[in-house]
Amino acid sequence: MLTLNMALWGSAFPLSKAAVEDVPHQVAALLRFGFGGLAMLTWLLATRGRISLGRGDLARAATAGALGVFGYNALFFWGLSLAPSIDGSIIVPVFAPVLTIAFTVLIQRERTSAARATGLALGIGGAVVFLLGVGGLADGDRLLGDLIYLAAAVSWSAYTLVSKRMLTGDPVQATALATLSGSVMLAVMALPAVPTVAWGSLSGNFWLVVAYLAIGPTAVAYVFYYRGVRAVGPATASVMMFLSPVFGAGGAVLFLDEGMSWTQGAGALLMLAGALLAVSGRWLPRLRKTTP
Repeated sequence: MLTLNMALWGSAFPLSKAAVEDVPHQVAALLRFGFGGLAMLTWLLATRGRISLGRGDLARAATAGALGVFGYNALFFWGLSLAPSIDGSIIVPVFAPVLTIAFTVLIQRERTSAARATGLALGIGGAVVFLLGVGGLADGDRLLGDLIYLAAAVSWSAYTLVSKRMLTGDPVQATALATLSGSVMLAVMALPAVPTVAWGSLSGNFWLVVAYLAIGPTAVAYVFYYRGVRAVGPATASVMMFLSPVFGAGGAVLFLDEGMSWTQGAGALLMLAGALLAVSGRWLPRLRKTTP
């Protein structure tokens, strides 16, 4: 289930890039998460009949939506309008865990293992190498887009840090409310761009892409993720997150004919190695002892 979940999340990178080719990035973000939030709400009402709200639930959902939906996707879709999706599919899911661990160590002032410290250094160094591989000012739009992807990773890390407090209770309901609240903020941002869209000329393929993005990577993937975490535990789930860039980069190469330089590839591998070390905190995976 988690593998399918990562495939859904990974596929969102190239398909979101396809969407911003037809409409402004603000509108693309609104369509994906507006319809995605409605799909999650419909699923909740169909399976549970009603939504029970406790004290402070709406305020917490609004805070989570501001960081995890509005902040992250405003930056992510902006980055997509400037840089290839393959860059975002690597930078965001690989570098965000590195940032999350780094922020946790700094904020909580906790001691960290040598493996985790090495992982943080590798992850940050890999990001620098990746950006150097873009080509500098010769490809200014791509470099700016990649920097915006990094900002999106910062926003997602902040969301990850506060989500445990913000998304209390039923995680699917909390995520649905956060998605809807974030979509309202995306709608406000998208308002000036909406009149510029030639709605009548949008193809059926465009709307199929929007429907897939709303239902697959946005609504269904979150349900699969929470069920998968319950089945295999958060540790395994956190490691499997690194399948997402594999699917995302693969889709970008196959369907959008995107690519990257050897320097970017080396930076991506450094980020991946660093992220794995930072998340696990160990040099090698711990083997379970078996009894004869």
